[in-house]
Amino acid sequence: MSEPAAEEPLTPEELSELQEAWAEFAEAAKDSGAKGVHACTRNGKPWQEDAASVRSMAALLRRVRDEDTTPGTEPDR
Repeated sequence: MSEPAAEEPLTPEELSELQEAWAEFAEAAKDSGAKGVHACTRNGKPWQEDAASVRSMAALLRRVRDEDTTPGTEPDR
């Protein structure tokens, strides 16, 4: 078996974008009331290291929160 190739370090711009994405995720998680998140990727790269994936997870949390707070609906709890 061969070892997976080492990932290239993030550029300063990529690191900045990732940090911004995590700030968005933290806010969405706080607002959603989520107590935990578990996710995986299809390409083997951790989702936590990809700004687009982190933002997608934040959008998912916001969408779930919005659906749970839609007037006239009852959340499944």
